[in-house]
Amino acid sequence: MPPSVPPTFTTRPEITGTFGVVSSTHWIASQVGMSVLEKGGNAFDAAVAAGLTLQVVEPHMNGLGGDAVLIACEHNGTPKVICGQGPAPAGATIAHYRSEGLDLVPGTGLLAAVIPGAFDAWMVMLRDYGTMTLAEVMSPAIGYAENGFPLLPGAAGAVSSVAEIFKTEWTTSAALWMKNGELPKAGALFENKTLAATFKRLLSEGASAGPNREAQIEKARKAYYQGFVAEAIGKFCANNAIMDVSGKRHKGVLTAADMASWQAPIEAPATYDYRGITVCKAGPWSQGPVLLQLLALLKGYDVPSMDTVGPDFVHLLIEAKKLAYADREAYYGDPNFTDVPLEALLSDAYNAERRKLIGETASKDLRPGKPGGRDYKLPAFQSAEARPVIAGMGGFGEPARIESDALAKETYRDGGASAMARGAKAARGPAEGDTCHLDVIDRWGNVVACTPSGGWLQSSPTIPELGFCLGSRAQMFWLEDGLPASLRPGARPRTTLTPSMAMKDGKPWLAFGSPGGDNQDQWIAQFFIRHVDHGYNMQAAMDAPMLQTDHWPNSFYPRAARPGKVQVESRFPAATIEALKAKGHDVEVGGEWSLGRNAAAKKEGKLLKAAATPRLQQAYAVGR
Repeated sequence: MPPSVPPTFTTRPEITGTFGVVSSTHWIASQVGMSVLEKGGNAFDAAVAAGLTLQVVEPHMNGLGGDAVLIACEHNGTPKVICGQGPAPAGATIAHYRSEGLDLVPGTGLLAAVIPGAFDAWMVMLRDYGTMTLAEVMSPAIGYAENGFPLLPGAAGAVSSVAEIFKTEWTTSAALWMKNGELPKAGALFENKTLAATFKRLLSEGASAGPNREAQIEKARKAYYQGFVAEAIGKFCANNAIMDVSGKRHKGVLTAADMASWQAPIEAPATYDYRGITVCKAGPWSQGPVLLQLLALLKGYDVPSMDTVGPDFVHLLIEAKKLAYADREAYYGDPNFTDVPLEALLSDAYNAERRKLIGETASKDLRPGKPGGRDYKLPAFQSAEARPVIAGMGGFGEPARIESDALAKETYRDGGASAMARGAKAARGPAEGDTCHLDVIDRWGNVVACTPSGGWLQSSPTIPELGFCLGSRAQMFWLEDGLPASLRPGARPRTTLTPSMAMKDGKPWLAFGSPGGDNQDQWIAQFFIRHVDHGYNMQAAMDAPMLQTDHWPNSFYPRAARPGKVQVESRFPAATIEALKAKGHDVEVGGEWSLGRNAAAKKEGKLLKAAATPRLQQAYAVGR
């Protein structure tokens, strides 16, 4: 089959300049980041300002009580992962959750909360790599929270879909998001003055440390994790029994003491060399190494000679994904608590053996390997039939929008905006969005890739003193002993947040990523292959038709799997779709622009480039 030919038309130009570029999932955040670069800040300053702004303008995607995974690389340095994925609280034990009558961690409510890590990750990067003051990077977020921002259609839709539970159970959220009992309107100006006050108090607490920039940052971190924010969070969790997706009310286990004992760690990335490019990801406490193993599998094929929308490549890609994600299910977890055989999983010898499992027809099985002869144990839930996903009974997870009549009849696999309990109405259509992503490169060649998420307005009730809610990442733990991803106090959940950075000739070259829960590395892989192996520019690689599979158990409540299920955008050739069906794939055809949320930025010599997906009509790349 002939290779893919890069298209001559793209939905948007690939942004090219020499001064700086920013790409993110919201045009306001992109422009905030660019404004910081214009004021003399570096990429790290710009990323923090844009990231805090995302917590305001994409409240259904992330928030100040959520998570963030960052990869930062100075122009002459080595990449570092700043882990803003907080761990489970001390009281988060399997025994406790089982005593509450649970077999899965709920996808909503207070029991799903881990230590919120995003703020510390931003502050650590600002302290270690940035140049600007707290006031300079926080002022845009404060301004939008205090004076208002245009509410995205997805945010308005998210509130509408949970209005019943807000009114009947989560009344603090209703007070914020349904002022005077009315649903917010898409495009209307929306203010969150309580959140603005929280930001301003963090800024004020920081300023009390005196004129030293680093001292101010440290004081703000202390105010969040040992001061008024931690106190409010601890009291809210202890004093409120909150209705969650289980249909019962539960108090939280997160305490102020949990928060005081944690800070965001800095780690070396997991890496893999692919065709002269070193790809960097977060470690196996995230799903990041899935992309690395997928590349290790694909390296054994002549990918550049294959058509990326043709049946041969698409089948190969789907089957290789199944193998890499199966190993995720069997082996990934926080390496501080479990021995993850990552070196073996990425070795050439192991992946040569795994390739032999890729046949001419679609596999319907979950098939982890045995790296180094190691055996594995899967959760009992995973080895049984998938729990049915019933409309109105799912959690919120990490929404993923799919424009498909078949899928619209189901609860969103990653949760979406379904009702939680007590007969609340299920949402009528696909969720509008999933999480956030941000890439920045400055004129000096510093590069940042960030994936913030969690603490979205649908995850748990708003804490009234703070104006934000907690995240729900604990749902990625299993309530079964002896597994790599078993619930353990102090362990990080196997997060789906997975920013990417690629190095060329020892220097940072490409920052890229996508929202999308379990789909993130699926969409990222398609973008990367088209760009690296087929010469598509970044915008063309994002515009091209996307696909995904739900073959393995989802990371989000209710942890459903759909073996053999593949979703494709309708722009795939009809011949490819029919060939996939003939190979045994269960294919669902979605909307023309329904899959993929990619953003990216790149440095080529003195040229800086950026691109962003046109899907959802909100991501934007800027630069000059």
